[in-house]
Amino acid sequence: MRLWTVDFWVNAETELKILAAELKKRYGCGGSVKNHTIEIQGEKRDLLKQLLEQKGYKVKLAGG
Repeated sequence: MRLWTVDFWVNAETELKILAAELKKRYGCGGSVKNHTIEIQGEKRDLLKQLLEQKGYKVKLAGG
């Protein structure tokens, strides 16, 4: 099982938790928020990228 992280430069921990909850619910996966990073479990990388771009976030994929 892979774990993907989404790093944000936002100080609103509550905003990150809301976004993480939306991502987990939409894709039926687990995850958490730690130190301004959303961690999502599973093979959801491309789906996460697409959703975040639709929400106006700039996305840069790293690693494999």
